[in-house]
Amino acid sequence: MTAARLRTGLLGGSFNPAHGGHRRITRFAMDALGLDEMWWLVSPGNPLKPKAGMAPLAARVRSARAQARRMPVRVTAIERRLGSSYTIDTLRALRRIWPRRRFVWVMGADNLAQFHHWKDWRGIARMMPIAVIARPGYDDDALASPAMVWLRRYRTDAASFRNRGEWSAPALIELRFDPDPRSATAIRRADPDWASRMAGTPPRDQVTHHPVQTDNGTERA
Repeated sequence: MTAARLRTGLLGGSFNPAHGGHRRITRFAMDALGLDEMWWLVSPGNPLKPKAGMAPLAARVRSARAQARRMPVRVTAIERRLGSSYTIDTLRALRRIWPRRRFVWVMGADNLAQFHHWKDWRGIARMMPIAVIARPGYDDDALASPAMVWLRRYRTDAASFRNRGEWSAPALIELRFDPDPRSATAIRRADPDWASRMAGTPPRDQVTHHPVQTDNGTERA
């Protein structure tokens, strides 16, 4: 398979900080979906999440790069460079920049439960397949959500999806594996100063290869 046809998973989040649960989810999703690589999209800021307690973008990227070592994962803060605040805008840009790459959006059941609040969520579903990973405590809300009511007609199992020659959308793939109890919230509570250890020269974005912008919008080499 040529580089342009790589099957690429997109896992978005604040990664505040990244942790072993992200690694485990990524390994599982890549195997289940037959992916060649995963991009971790470190969000500059989620419109649906409070800004309080959010570490600087460079620190979160650095923590993600540390967790992604020796994995076929690229850590990127491309949303900051694109100036996009919403997933739909980011995905449109990625499709435009890499038109031959095959993308699948990967998210947890907690995000599916609120997916109907996302900007143009049906547009996201029509743009690329969506893989949803079960998360403890969120499955009931996800199953009852308006987005699930709309998406359930497009369900397909992972094996069928993995063996497709071409991907189409809408498509919903539900992935289930043993729950991982780790959470960024618990890590921040136990180690509130974690971000201070991630200071230093801003890391390079592994997709754009530019230095990650600092939070004041400037770049430092």
